[in-house]
Amino acid sequence: MRDNLLKLKVQFERNVSFFFQSGKQFTKKEIDISAFSADKRELEYAIELKYPRNGQYPEQMFIFCKDIIYAEELAAAGFHSAGLVIFADDHLYYQGSAKGIYGFFRDRQPLHGRIQKPTGRKDDEVILRGTYLIPWKPIAGSLRFTVVEVGQ
Repeated sequence: MRDNLLKLKVQFERNVSFFFQSGKQFTKKEIDISAFSADKRELEYAIELKYPRNGQYPEQMFIFCKDIIYAEELAAAGFHSAGLVIFADDHLYYQGSAKGIYGFFRDRQPLHGRIQKPTGRKDDEVILRGTYLIPWKPIAGSLRFTVVEVGQ
């Protein structure tokens, strides 16, 4: 596996237009971490990173859903694997009430289908193609992480 990774370029904050024609529409413009062959024939990994620091729990959870949509788009466009890595040191991201959007992140309820924006005008929604579980794993103290992976 390590020999395989040595053949890949790893870049941070790479614009999607570097990989795909401008006619393709994506939710976001940049990929936080991308790994690909020098000739761009092999698009291995596209990773989005999140580490929310200012509360806004339901709103941030909805943004996580948008990032999963983006990972789905990147995988459908040609990345072998795409995903989202979330770090959280505030327990309210992974513990508490399981009502509404919270259940996906606090109670391991399957995340899929139509997810409505939980705050404000509630006129925004996302539709996830896949089904995902959000299993939080401890790192140290209150810091936890989860990985949501999307394959082709």
